[in-house]
Amino acid sequence: MSSITTVELVTVDPSELKFSFELNKQISSSLQLTNNTDNHVGFKVKTTNPKKYCVRPNTGVVLPRSSCEIIVTMQAQKEAPADMQCRDKFLLQSVVASPGATPKDITPEMFSKEAGNAVEECKLRVVYVPATSVLTQGTEEVSSPIDKGNLSGPEVRSRISQFFQERSLISQLTTDKNAAIEQCNRIRQEMELLKRGSNESQGGGASLFFVIVVALIGLILGYILKK
Repeated sequence: MSSITTVELVTVDPSELKFSFELNKQISSSLQLTNNTDNHVGFKVKTTNPKKYCVRPNTGVVLPRSSCEIIVTMQAQKEAPADMQCRDKFLLQSVVASPGATPKDITPEMFSKEAGNAVEECKLRVVYVPATSVLTQGTEEVSSPIDKGNLSGPEVRSRISQFFQERSLISQLTTDKNAAIEQCNRIRQEMELLKRGSNESQGGGASLFFVIVVALIGLILGYILKK
């Protein structure tokens, strides 16, 4: 498949939107729109799933023989599709605009074919690509989910999806563990301050109690670090 799509008015590069898919993370993909004419060209971008994507700009003007960049951002996804296939599509419409037109001059009516306007259309599909960082993290970690030796295509995609979910869970557990460690450290510091204050005011009568408490905190911290 060609990496670009050319119609009479504009050239769109690339011809499909590729997202380096990762769970719970916003991901962006860019398009370069090139005006092939000596006219101002107005454009508009539509998608079959508008709640899932943010397009900037979604309407605008490309100056004669010039280019502009369109950024498409996919909202963070909590789950990966089992087959790593996406059915979302985009439609880029382009029309000849009046000389000197600016983005504020581009209206929805300009893209109405029913009104007799000459509207060119370019359809773009969405493709999910496994994140490069995941596929290069070491042979031992990666070999299990994407060992293609004895697996069919659907099985490979299923393993990749499972790996993304496990990776997200590990990240959340690591965050929880670090938060617990910080909490224990704060408690230990507070108990040390209390211990010093007690020794000064009571001559050390309660020092044994605080030593025991601090020792228990140390045991809890050691248990967390082993998890």
